[in-house]
Amino acid sequence: MKLDYIYHSGFAIEANNITVIIDYYKDSQEETSARNMVNDDLLEREGACYVLSSHFHPDHFNKEVLLWKERKKDIHYIFSKDILKHRRASRTDAIYINKGEVYEDSNIRIEAFGSTDSGISLLIDLQGMRFFHAGDLNNWHWNEESTPEEAHKAEADFLAEVKYIQKNAPAMDIVLFPVDRRLGKDYMRGAEQFIERIKTKIFVPMHFSEDYEGGNAFQSFAERKGCRFLTISKRGERFDIT
Repeated sequence: MKLDYIYHSGFAIEANNITVIIDYYKDSQEETSARNMVNDDLLEREGACYVLSSHFHPDHFNKEVLLWKERKKDIHYIFSKDILKHRRASRTDAIYINKGEVYEDSNIRIEAFGSTDSGISLLIDLQGMRFFHAGDLNNWHWNEESTPEEAHKAEADFLAEVKYIQKNAPAMDIVLFPVDRRLGKDYMRGAEQFIERIKTKIFVPMHFSEDYEGGNAFQSFAERKGCRFLTISKRGERFDIT
């Protein structure tokens, strides 16, 4: 099984006869002459394809994904309900789920958990492995811009959601979580709190755009907590996770 880094918070899972694409924003290359991971490779894979979007923000959801059904027959769209609410897609375009709801078929199980921003986070059970894609779930404290009260509320809301996740899923194989230096000096705080509470085998940073150094700076903390850390160095990078 492989995990593919597309861009920002966009990833794909290449499993046996199944492809899962999560939070597609841009493909792995922007130059038209370059080979793109999604459009040139993943959409050509045999088997079922699942397209997941955690919320409506444009850096997590691109309406281009709805055109993929013209190229691929066995494709399934599972979106957060806020995408429908904000009219980014129509009712017939996808199956929509909210926190506490589950999509399940013979290939995959997807459970929606909450977020401290828009939409949901996603717990994915696939071929014996458990993945967690945080979407925009994070400790968005903005300490250098917020009042102490605002920062305290942001942290309390985040820890409450993590506690709820921990109760339902105390251990995960792969965690994809925001490590975004734009948050300020304590930008890794949410990731630290998450893996301190939820046993994580492999940690993958995301939501850092082109700031690879900022995302990968979490490696030392993750490894001290017993995680394998996937260091991302470029768009379109593939990792063997089996």
